[in-house]
Amino acid sequence: MPHSIDWPLALPYAAALAIGYLLGSIPFGLILTRCAGRQDIRSIGSGNIGATNVLRTGSKGLAAATLLGDVLKGVAAVLTTRYAFGLDAAMAAAPGALLGHIFPVWLGFKGGKGVATYIGLLIGLAWPAAVAFCLIWLAIAALTRYSSLAGLLASAAMPPALWFIGEPQTAILFLFLTALLWIMHHPNIARLLAGTESKIGRSAPTAGL
Repeated sequence: MPHSIDWPLALPYAAALAIGYLLGSIPFGLILTRCAGRQDIRSIGSGNIGATNVLRTGSKGLAAATLLGDVLKGVAAVLTTRYAFGLDAAMAAAPGALLGHIFPVWLGFKGGKGVATYIGLLIGLAWPAAVAFCLIWLAIAALTRYSSLAGLLASAAMPPALWFIGEPQTAILFLFLTALLWIMHHPNIARLLAGTESKIGRSAPTAGL
């Protein structure tokens, strides 16, 4: 006989997953550009709702605000659920938030690629790893001028980095999140391999944050 679900035990995890998804699905890029009277960012550039595409509207301020909002919703997802339900439940909120950003129900499940929200989740769960991510990103971006490559390699370094600092459970979680991030960047990976990926400072389809 299969074991029945222990609903009182499962409920906090389900609630955390749902809260994470709802917070992650807030489309800051679209909201901010509409409030500023700009055109729908889904109709320009890559069609992405992240900060990289917002920058194509010509406003660095809006792009920075989008980046901040997408980072903070990741932080909020894990800190809110950790306070309400505990650390284990917060770990369930993390994939919910990233999936919410990538597949927001309000936008027909077409969102961003998740780098900024991924960073926010790192900040909320293991901030030293978030510092490492940013340092790796900056170094690779400075050397290659590829934003997408910097994000991909920085994310790939996170599971072993988390394991090294004594966060094995978080390392396993971020192995899944990193795989999801790489899957969402498959067009960028193809362009990198073909040598056609846009570099930082040039206008072409690039990695959406």
